Amino acid sequence: MRALVLCDDLYHPARVARAGLAPLEQRGWAFDWIEDAGGWSAERLHGYPATILTKMNHTTASDTRPWLSAEGQAAFPAYVGQGNGLLVIHSGSAGYEDRPLMRQLMGGAFAHHPPQCPVTVRPRAGHPLAAGCRSFTLTDEHYFMHADDPQADVFLTASSEHGEQPAGWARQVGAGRVCLLTPGHNLEVWLHPSYQAMLENALRWCAGDQSEQRPAAAHE
Repeated sequence: MRALVLCDDLYHPARVARAGLAPLEQRGWAFDWIEDAGGWSAERLHGYPATILTKMNHTTASDTRPWLSAEGQAAFPAYVGQGNGLLVIHSGSAGYEDRPLMRQLMGGAFAHHPPQCPVTVRPRAGHPLAAGCRSFTLTDEHYFMHADDPQADVFLTASSEHGEQPAGWARQVGAGRVCLLTPGHNLEVWLHPSYQAMLENALRWCAGDQSEQRPAAAHE
């Protein structure tokens, strides 16, 4: 299975996503990468059953101009609506709060985070996207979110001394699927066995693997 990955921004270098997804390559996944989104166009999405967005709305790590224009954001709802999947990881939820079509598609957007601290990630027992996962605590950025869709299927929470937040949710949009995971600032989080299992579960579901149970449909 091949997926497209958009990554690299000022605060989240591409090397973290590349190293964090490398174990999945050993499990049969292949990834094509966009780090410099300066020349991005909607055509780049064609042919991929799933796209991973782990890129803040920065063109590159050294160019903080927005890469996703107000016009370009319409490509993603169209892509998902045609039966494809979007997996949003950590910084992929940041910088899009003023892109209403993208924010609606994701079911919310990043609001803020306190300084890095111990964060406990708790999967929802029995949920297919949390299969093979257990709770763990690691130092991370604890994302606080604008959770716009009360019907989103929340399967993961994250708690710290600052409170508790939804940390993973799934939505069905048209014929396609959207999954959002907020943990993942540090490579140690990506490489934790439970998070690796969750990444693969989410990616397979987003790509339309029918062996995974479908989460509850989202209300548009």
